[in-house]
Amino acid sequence: MDTGTRYRFSCTLTFGDIYGQVIAWLVILLVSLAASLALMGARQPVVALAAMGLILVLSLPFLLFAFVTTLLNHIEFEPVGTTQAVQESVPSGRIPSPVQAVS
Repeated sequence: MDTGTRYRFSCTLTFGDIYGQVIAWLVILLVSLAASLALMGARQPVVALAAMGLILVLSLPFLLFAFVTTLLNHIEFEPVGTTQAVQESVPSGRIPSPVQAVS
């Protein structure tokens, strides 16, 4: 194993990558709220709250799974080069901040 190889971490995730997921979950929330209000009008408040809670609890793991897998698909590790090349690129031994290292 070569210990002299350094890697650059970069995340290419943008809001456009998760925009569809956010819209889909907002639709689920609105449908849940509509169903809850419809059941409230039918004089069944306990069933209405249970239905809304059930929809939210069941949809949240799917939302989190979609976000996490999308994030992991946009993480990249790129080899920078040897240790000497990295030291030469950093002026006067100054350690770059994470923002500088990514860009």
